[in-house]
Amino acid sequence: MDLKSARALVTGGGTGIGRATAEALIERGGRVAITGRREDVLQRAAKDIGALPIRADVTNEDDVTRLVARVIRELGDYNVLINNAGMGVFAPLVSLTAADMRRVWETNVLGAMLVARESARHFIARRTGSIINVGSTSAQRAGPNSSAYASTKFALTGLTEVWRSELRKDNIRVMQINPSEVLTPFAEAAGRPKQPENPSKLHSEDIAQVVVDMLALEDRAFITSATVWATNPDT
Repeated sequence: MDLKSARALVTGGGTGIGRATAEALIERGGRVAITGRREDVLQRAAKDIGALPIRADVTNEDDVTRLVARVIRELGDYNVLINNAGMGVFAPLVSLTAADMRRVWETNVLGAMLVARESARHFIARRTGSIINVGSTSAQRAGPNSSAYASTKFALTGLTEVWRSELRKDNIRVMQINPSEVLTPFAEAAGRPKQPENPSKLHSEDIAQVVVDMLALEDRAFITSATVWATNPDT
């Protein structure tokens, strides 16, 4: 697609990969709405990068319905969803609580489904659109203490395949990107130690570049999935 024609919604767009992706799209001439739960974070990011901030909780069906309707109305159109909102809880199986498992699943799986559903309804009517789900290499090989997080990313991979098979006939591209560890606020939010700056590890801008390149392909083509690893993550 011509990225100047992109009218995009980026969930979890206030920080990390979401913010970097929104900024990259705007730099290429697109118009972008960002959403998330924290109003102050959204407003700050929107001011910095020139995005439209819309506060919403992707696990709340009414919020999602209002969100997508507003994106369509305020951007004048809507043709790209970056399904990025996500969270993690990391604990051994024997310590994992039902509440934490449910909370991660509601954001990473239910939330992704709700936003994709409302977006797909609009894309089908237009017979065009692109959805990129932000997965993880945890969906390819899960590590210890990741029952909640990894299981949601495996589920998202399955949803990506289902949606692709359903929506391809309507000229809608459904894709997934699987980043390895990226230096973002995600780790701290999940209760892990703050990650020090390390030039050998992935940064949000690396993932944003791949997302933008996936979208920039002519509409007749699409990359089903892309996995991004750091070349030297142990340095």
